[in-house]
Amino acid sequence: MTPMPAPGPVLRSPVGLSHAVTVLLGLVMLADVLNMAAAFFMRSQMDRITSGVGDVDLTDLDRADSALAGTGVFYLLALLATATVFIIWFHRVRQNAEVFAPDTQRRSAGWAIGAWFIPFANLWIPRGIALDVLRAGEPDPYGGTVRHQGLLNAWWGVWIASNVFDRLATRRYDDAESPQAVHDATGWLITGSLLDIVAAVLAVLFVRRLTAAQNAKALAGPGLPVG
Repeated sequence: MTPMPAPGPVLRSPVGLSHAVTVLLGLVMLADVLNMAAAFFMRSQMDRITSGVGDVDLTDLDRADSALAGTGVFYLLALLATATVFIIWFHRVRQNAEVFAPDTQRRSAGWAIGAWFIPFANLWIPRGIALDVLRAGEPDPYGGTVRHQGLLNAWWGVWIASNVFDRLATRRYDDAESPQAVHDATGWLITGSLLDIVAAVLAVLFVRRLTAAQNAKALAGPGLPVG
């Protein structure tokens, strides 16, 4: 009796997941804006102390500190939700690449999930997977150029810079003991939030363009198994 062949990969639409990722990245940007507002509020209180102009209301200081803590928690929750859905989307588009052009993929689909959790390696392996997925979504995967590679590089570079800067800014703020040190540290927090917003915008563009490329190829390509 001839054994049944193992079922191959099938296309699954990433459009719905891309919409969810876009909305969640919007929440991350909102959290960044709120964090910047809280940092500006704290900065204004430190200005009053260091300049000696006017009285400083301890209630305002408590509010500024609570605002920074609260927006920090909101940011972490938004980031966790976004990362979860983004990885699900990323795995989906990697599986689709297995249908479009499996021989252009240097790593298995499982790496699209696992690579994010490997310290240091998560700084370059996911980018390589993303580049392979972009190539598979090209009308000619074996051509010399890959559309949106510049966008991928820009997003990846700003995302890494944002993460590094955010860690430095948070440490600087946590270690600040004098009003002037707190004042200066809030500037770092504001800059870190701006970098994070830029990274989120670039991530939205990357998600939408890769999703659109796969969707267009799925609609145009005859003979592709769809599930």
